[in-house]
Amino acid sequence: MSTQTVLFDAPGPKARVRHAILTVVGILIALAIAYVVYLKFDEANQLQGYMWSPFFTDSSVWTSYIIPGLKGTFTAAGISIVLAVVFGLLFGMGRLSPIGPVRWFCSVIVEFFRAVPVLLMMVFAYFGFFATSDIVPNQHAPLAAVVTGLTLYNGAVIAELVRSGVHGLPKGQSEAGYSVGLTPGQVLRSIQLPQALTAMLPALVGQLVVVLKDSALGYGITYLELLNWSKTLGSAYANTVPAYIVAGILFIIMNYSLTKFAVYLEGRLKKRRAKS
Repeated sequence: MSTQTVLFDAPGPKARVRHAILTVVGILIALAIAYVVYLKFDEANQLQGYMWSPFFTDSSVWTSYIIPGLKGTFTAAGISIVLAVVFGLLFGMGRLSPIGPVRWFCSVIVEFFRAVPVLLMMVFAYFGFFATSDIVPNQHAPLAAVVTGLTLYNGAVIAELVRSGVHGLPKGQSEAGYSVGLTPGQVLRSIQLPQALTAMLPALVGQLVVVLKDSALGYGITYLELLNWSKTLGSAYANTVPAYIVAGILFIIMNYSLTKFAVYLEGRLKKRRAKS
């Protein structure tokens, strides 16, 4: 007897035909929309050959705009990733604390920052704090605000990953620790947390895609990342649409690379667990 379980019944012949028809219709609608968008861009002379030539003939396009934009994006994402991991580990462990007030406080913080939009946190951090204080130099205030928003949101998500990862472990893991005299804190730090981190590593790497992508929200508070530099590039060379298209392609390449790395890492971990 098969033990396989499914969430829904396998589609029959009529359902498969209906799904195929809907898929074809969906593709045709998407192609029609893409064609209409192409015509609008073409009418505005945004897709002419001379609009794209600076990317191939003028090295300053890359050295003065694209590369500084990539540097700004990687800087914000890199700092935010480190701080978000620290934030997530601390508050994730806090949510698992046997001390009631600590657990409640960490739960409120995590749920609050998971619910607030990232851009809203950036705006509040910039206009309500960094731009009006002397904590950081004025030229670094946009970076500090972007890092604050990304850290708080993604740190809250990582904290939830830590909590769910620990709760997903077999109860025998903690019971074995208690049986040898370990305290709940020692069991969490020595037994549960290392296993949970290994299990959540692919999801954690996948969260890096969110950090990298959301760094573009710094556009709203004048942080000079890839999207903002692309706007400047479009204004300088009068090719706004091609500049944004190139920025979009670069974001897709970066995020796709991180996604493939997460898939590769997950496969390695599965093979390691299978061998052990």
